[in-house]
Amino acid sequence: MFIVQSYPLAILFCFVTMLCWGSWGNTQKLASRTWRYEFFYWDYVIGVLLFSLLSALTLGSTGTEGRSFADDLMQADPVNLGSAFLGGIIFNASNILLSAAVSICGLSVAFPVGVGLALVLGVLINYFGAAKGEPLFIFAGVLLITIAIILNGFAYKKALVGTKKVSAKGIGIAITAGVIMAFFYRFVAASMDLSSFAAPAAGKLTPYTAVFIFAVGVFVSNFIFNTIAMKRPVEGEPVSISGYFKGKSVTHLVGILGGAIWCLGQSFSMIASEKAGAAISYGLGQGATLISALWGILIWKEFKGAPKASGQLNMAMFVLFIIGLGFLIYAGA
Repeated sequence: MFIVQSYPLAILFCFVTMLCWGSWGNTQKLASRTWRYEFFYWDYVIGVLLFSLLSALTLGSTGTEGRSFADDLMQADPVNLGSAFLGGIIFNASNILLSAAVSICGLSVAFPVGVGLALVLGVLINYFGAAKGEPLFIFAGVLLITIAIILNGFAYKKALVGTKKVSAKGIGIAITAGVIMAFFYRFVAASMDLSSFAAPAAGKLTPYTAVFIFAVGVFVSNFIFNTIAMKRPVEGEPVSISGYFKGKSVTHLVGILGGAIWCLGQSFSMIASEKAGAAISYGLGQGATLISALWGILIWKEFKGAPKASGQLNMAMFVLFIIGLGFLIYAGA
């Protein structure tokens, strides 16, 4: 299987994760013009599962180092399989709530609140679960990123003055999603031998197998979580599964693409976690908040007509975010 051999390459993979995790929400925004988020989410989950399998059968099954996907799956300990599977269930519970928050209050509000909170809590959980990297710089980086997220929130608040109110319900759902999301990565990381992907301990999973089992957990749990979301939607009328099959092919493909983009980021984060450490891999990946803010500002023009103070706050956010990410990178160097 393919294994990252150096810390700089691991950091590059983490930046790809950041781009992917901060960009998949655009596919929901595109689909939402004609598609309820509950229907979009079925396609998203299918995209996650398909990409995880593709990754396992290609990068996870080639090369001379480590175990191939099939061999790794056959020798896996049930406890480690269960840990990765549980990580998928936890992620799906949080992500479907995040999608609901996006449908209510938009990408620009839901992501900074939900994903930002998940970053702060998740870095701490993953560091104490598998300590790697200089703690002073890790915590300093998290603190700066936290301040950046708060500034982003103030910027949006000023931009919305005199136009519309941010839904308290949407923010509450985003906060709940962020708290739950902070825990999923630790369970997936715990299923792997982070000390050596080339010669992992017996029963432990390679990152490719872990991501696939995680994706299976996401897919299976969706029959529960999304069915509940369809029967008791956070906004609008209940919908039936029959409506999903009435969607256009291009609309389904947009959702599948969204899932594949997110899973590419998850795969790269797990592949990088041996060299970078779980806390740094997760923390850099959840810098997705910065990417989603850039999408909102530059592409979706969500700050068009906003007061000057909003632009100043956003500039300060970007500066602090970049410095905070630099601290996380330096912490593992």
